[in-house]
Amino acid sequence: MKETKKLVLLRHGQSEWNLANRFCGWKDVDLSEKGIQECINAGKILKKNGYTFDLVYTSYLKRATRTTEICLKEMGLNAEIKKSWRLNERHYGALTGLNKDEMRKKCGEKQVQLWRRSFDVRPPLFEKNDKHNPSYGKIYSELQENQKPLGESLKDTIERVIPYWEEEIGPAIKIGKKVLISAHGNSLRAVVKYLDNISDDEIPKLEIPTGIPLVYELDKNNKPIKHYYLK
Repeated sequence: MKETKKLVLLRHGQSEWNLANRFCGWKDVDLSEKGIQECINAGKILKKNGYTFDLVYTSYLKRATRTTEICLKEMGLNAEIKKSWRLNERHYGALTGLNKDEMRKKCGEKQVQLWRRSFDVRPPLFEKNDKHNPSYGKIYSELQENQKPLGESLKDTIERVIPYWEEEIGPAIKIGKKVLISAHGNSLRAVVKYLDNISDDEIPKLEIPTGIPLVYELDKNNKPIKHYYLK
């Protein structure tokens, strides 16, 4: 019988800025009431299906870390949690905090769609050293200057996520650790693109819903056998 391992990906529950339809990125926004319930439900589903975790990888952003905490509490687990800025959401630059519908009226649907769903187009960038840029928060003080984004494309996001997979997450799975990645729409897109070898043209179209566990069954080389959502 072939050796198979299960990796679970979980996009954080709905955030307050998801609800308000605002560009969020690296802004540290909390979960909405609906988002909290989504995390509770995710924990219940994972527990019901017999999942346990040795390691949980998450970002520095509270909507992901709270998702992790709520989910694990619901499962009755005390897994090791590792946080990395490399799993943060895509950085939306000077769009951070702006309402998407208002920007559609101002800049047009085509331009907003380009910012949101292109592969390598960056949003309008923050000016260097602009203190409104969440990259300059104290939590990122250990980052080198060239690691603090002024704004990112999906391509940029993938380029910071995948080294973390290759150096940290993938090797943990290979030695048999049961892993949950509790992160964001775009950082999880990066992992899915890598695992499934999805093209640059197709990956921006991939939608990962909030609060629904996505399971990947992997072979001994961490190659996907199949994937599915737990509902």
